[in-house]
Amino acid sequence: MHKKQKLIGMLLAVCGLNGASFAQESDVLPFPLIKGKLTQGAMLVGQLPDAKKVVFAERDLMRDDQGRFVFGVGRDAEQTQVLKWQDKAGQWQQLTFDVQARNYKIDKIEGVEQKYVSPALEVSERIRNDAVMVKNARKVASSRTDFLAPVYRPAQGRISGVYGSQRYFNGTPKRPHFGLDIANKTGTPIFAPLPGKVVFAHPDLYYSGGTLILDHGHGITSTYIHMHKINVEQGEEVDTGEQIGQIGATGRVTGPHLDWRLNWFDTRLDPQILMIDTLASEAKTND
Repeated sequence: MHKKQKLIGMLLAVCGLNGASFAQESDVLPFPLIKGKLTQGAMLVGQLPDAKKVVFAERDLMRDDQGRFVFGVGRDAEQTQVLKWQDKAGQWQQLTFDVQARNYKIDKIEGVEQKYVSPALEVSERIRNDAVMVKNARKVASSRTDFLAPVYRPAQGRISGVYGSQRYFNGTPKRPHFGLDIANKTGTPIFAPLPGKVVFAHPDLYYSGGTLILDHGHGITSTYIHMHKINVEQGEEVDTGEQIGQIGATGRVTGPHLDWRLNWFDTRLDPQILMIDTLASEAKTND
């Protein structure tokens, strides 16, 4: 066995986890982190069965009955991060680890309707209300553990935009892009890439148009925007591969596409890091 494989096996044995379901060979992580990629925009999973408390970024992390927890590091996170926990003896321990800095591309997008580049004052209240609704939906901290499931591709199509890119609309600099864009014709099915519960469904937000948010537990949510149609309702449970809607061109767009996002509370993560490039509906069929 290679030295890298031995190290992974040791880490997983200490954590009491099955390597086939929890880590790829490329994941060489410091204890107690057991799943994830040490880079900006990543979701990281760990396990501390006997800890009394686990803290990251000044937030107490939820844990399941096996001591598993999840958190994320944002687009511009500092390269040095600290995870703290209180052991069963009441002593505080910590893991200092480094995340890789990323270089983000610049996207210059032309042909955007001017009302989305410089919105009129009369729509400012609508925009604020939209933002509040989405922010509240992402505050959910349920005990679900769907975030442990594999994450599949939610729709067929061309990758037309990536996480972290600095965007210019009609030459005007705007906020970075925080999702993965999949371009295809209007009506193309969107499938749940992992299990979850619908915590927000709205047909027409100002910027994002048809918008859906799924809760995957412990503060992890995924968002689907610019949708032509939403097939599920708030409070509904969805499984991997279930059709949740259709690609559209609603909101601020220049063409039909799905903008797929991942959050840990208000920290924006990169879904492409987790994505297995198999269509979610095909993964379900092959189960």
